[in-house]
Amino acid sequence: MQTLAIVGASLAGISAARSARAQGFAGRLVIIGDEAHRPYDRPPLSKDFLAGKITPGHLLLENAGEGEAADPLQAEWLLGRAARSLDAGARRVTLDDGSVIEADGVVIATGASARTLPELAGLANVFTLRTLEDAQDLAPELVPGTRLVIVGAGFIGAEVASTARALGVEVTVVCTGAVPLSRPLGAEMAATLAALHGINGVELICDATVESYYSGEGVVSGLRLADGRYLPADVVLVAIGAVPNTAWLAGSGIELGDGVLCDPMGRTNVPGVVAVGDCAAWLDEESGRHRRVEHWSCAAERPSLAVTALLDPGAARRPLNLPYFWSDQYNVRIQFAGQARDTDQVSIEAGDPAAHSFLAVYYRGGEPVAVLGVNQPRLFNKWKRQLNAARPVDTPAAEGHAGVAAAGTAAAGTAPGSATPTSAAPTCTARSVLAVSASFA
Repeated sequence: MQTLAIVGASLAGISAARSARAQGFAGRLVIIGDEAHRPYDRPPLSKDFLAGKITPGHLLLENAGEGEAADPLQAEWLLGRAARSLDAGARRVTLDDGSVIEADGVVIATGASARTLPELAGLANVFTLRTLEDAQDLAPELVPGTRLVIVGAGFIGAEVASTARALGVEVTVVCTGAVPLSRPLGAEMAATLAALHGINGVELICDATVESYYSGEGVVSGLRLADGRYLPADVVLVAIGAVPNTAWLAGSGIELGDGVLCDPMGRTNVPGVVAVGDCAAWLDEESGRHRRVEHWSCAAERPSLAVTALLDPGAARRPLNLPYFWSDQYNVRIQFAGQARDTDQVSIEAGDPAAHSFLAVYYRGGEPVAVLGVNQPRLFNKWKRQLNAARPVDTPAAEGHAGVAAAGTAAAGTAPGSATPTSAAPTCTARSVLAVSASFA
């Protein structure tokens, strides 16, 4: 292999580049990124960066010895340049300026974009949070006394609620499900953590959907819920999940579903092309379905496996670590490893849930398969190591690609809804809004 093109310059992309060099690739390395910034870390955007505690320089993923001045990757960085199409068979990437990169191997690492409510697009006080620019736009709005309505109660919504409340903002969070984060954590543990919102002065409204909004002079003044409640708003954050950045792959020959469909090492259906990060739906052999795992740890760890498969197609397949994520909310560190789905027992092994300091282990058929730590980092890390050590040993290289016909794809949708404003509403324009999918609550 003479030329390796990595399309995407965030965590998954730079992790793939580092892995390629670490595994002995000495050829031409091209890194393409649609943002003008050098690779930066996204988790702090909803926390310390939004709170003004750190600057963009603190977010950089490159070490002091890396960067433009001294790049140990010896890469060609094409930043601020978006990929527009891929001829997968020829491994040819066309950029937005018409230039073409021809390669022997391609790593797709284009990530995901914040899901939006199109009806609110273009309104000056409606935000999403996915990029550095998003955080820079939102931060000045979070001043004491501001009324912030967050649509969506997932990790981004919860972390922004925590940050904003600490800044003196009045926060309301709208959740479509019975309890936030029930999908990743299970209903019982999710309910325990949901109490953090109320304890810290955040209004959490569950089993709710937004049916209409009120606007005037280019800004939203409030949201109407399906049950008739009206929520006045100075600022609205839409935090309803993300969609994989795969539109540029239409017609490429790459199989797509909810992301780029891959085998358990990141191989696509086209030889010489792999996918990693938030845009990649790797085959989960346990469930038999393709799943996108939007966790920092997966974007950091999985590129090594995919690069191995790209550089050495006959390499033995290494086991994946359990999916792992963490979240900081209201001065509480939440850590989770494993899969909560299909578990039949949750046991509190240490601490007290009422005090929001505990460790819970999830069991399936009597076997521990996942662990949740809340302000228990040392004990959590011990359990995580033990669960990863119990994973299957190396297996021979996978034969071919498990595509749509072989396995399903985990995906979620939205349901429409509308309402007519009552005479009690403020005097401004009202428009209907799509109900938010419970999958992103």
